[in-house]
Amino acid sequence: MNRASDKCIENIQDITQRSAKLVEEYLRILMIPDPQGAMAFVSPDLQIRFTGGREMHSPSDCAQFNSSRYTWVKKKFGCTEVVSGASNEEAVVYMIGTLYGEWLDGTPFSGNRYIDRYVVKEGRITEMQVWNDSAEWLLVRAGLADAWPSPMGNSHD
Repeated sequence: MNRASDKCIENIQDITQRSAKLVEEYLRILMIPDPQGAMAFVSPDLQIRFTGGREMHSPSDCAQFNSSRYTWVKKKFGCTEVVSGASNEEAVVYMIGTLYGEWLDGTPFSGNRYIDRYVVKEGRITEMQVWNDSAEWLLVRAGLADAWPSPMGNSHD
């Protein structure tokens, strides 16, 4: 390899690591919850699509929604993946893991799968999409769906 290609590889690795760390730190702060602190990581034109297709525009919208569903909730990070082709202009980052916390009735839960997709442009998060199993678990708790054995080994209630 020549110096130019070595430098290019280093730049790509740098961009990938920075994008992953930005998203991880944003999510860590958001889940405290500290929506005001999370604002430092997002673009003013942030677009959020939460579970169920809910449109949101700020980290405080996420915290408000979570407080309507959970007494408290946290994310156990699994892996963070940056899609190939990331650049300073745009990087797509996926975070995969599980939710744990307490439903509004005080029942604890864990092992609730989630996947989030982020678009990072020029060092700021511009898009956030969130998927998780909470709605399915709530259907089981309400008797509207049959329970199934969780691969996480946890109960739905």
